[in-house]
Amino acid sequence: MLLVIDVGNTNTKVAIFDGGVLKGAWRSATDTTRTADEYAVWLTQLMELQGLKRGEVDAAIIASVVPDTTFNLVTLCRRYFNIQPLQVGDPSVKLGIKALIDRPEEVGADRLVNAVAAQERYGGPLIIVDFGTATTFDLVDRDGNYAGGVIAPGINLSLKALYMAAAKLPHVDIRRPQRAIATNTVHAMQSGIFWGYIGLIEGIVARMRAEVEAELPVIATGGLAPMFAGATSAITSVDSDITLRGLLLIYERNRE
Repeated sequence: MLLVIDVGNTNTKVAIFDGGVLKGAWRSATDTTRTADEYAVWLTQLMELQGLKRGEVDAAIIASVVPDTTFNLVTLCRRYFNIQPLQVGDPSVKLGIKALIDRPEEVGADRLVNAVAAQERYGGPLIIVDFGTATTFDLVDRDGNYAGGVIAPGINLSLKALYMAAAKLPHVDIRRPQRAIATNTVHAMQSGIFWGYIGLIEGIVARMRAEVEAELPVIATGGLAPMFAGATSAITSVDSDITLRGLLLIYERNRE
């Protein structure tokens, strides 16, 4: 079985695949101080709840945008699973795609992994919108290559900044308001965040489509993707597992 680890700035996703079958997936807050031993206790218990045994895992792959977590995750794989993990970003790891931008080394591992999965599952060209710590818009060309994109502040990040910078504004949950015009502060903030991001999504997608002169399909991923996809026709479909599936594909391309 394959252990897949996707480290984002806010959350770390861990999954177990048996062949192409997803056997279990879990999420934890990304913490650069968490040790390999702590990861092992957390993961072993979750695997046991799913009826999965640590000894059955014989391969691993890691994609991380938080370098300070890498040492402990590699140690986890070596010490507790007795395997040397593949690491996206290592020159020896083949992705099967190219990053057609000015500085390919600057592209986040998760964005490249998403491009790999999107090309395999949907074919290119297309746009991927990932609702993470940042909201990213990535262009995948017809050959599956990463062809550039847009980085905007994430929804939760924007909401936190609004709350921290304005003394009289409260912390609010992200919800879809029925109306844009609000009659109280909480609803006004929720409207600004939600409908403001709908405007962001529609505006950036429209500009990207205009620049490539094509009505590209838009695949959304990330925890908030279903909420926003249901409020705009700019998003074609939602794929919550696209990053994990991309890591599975990259592992399979490097098995030999």
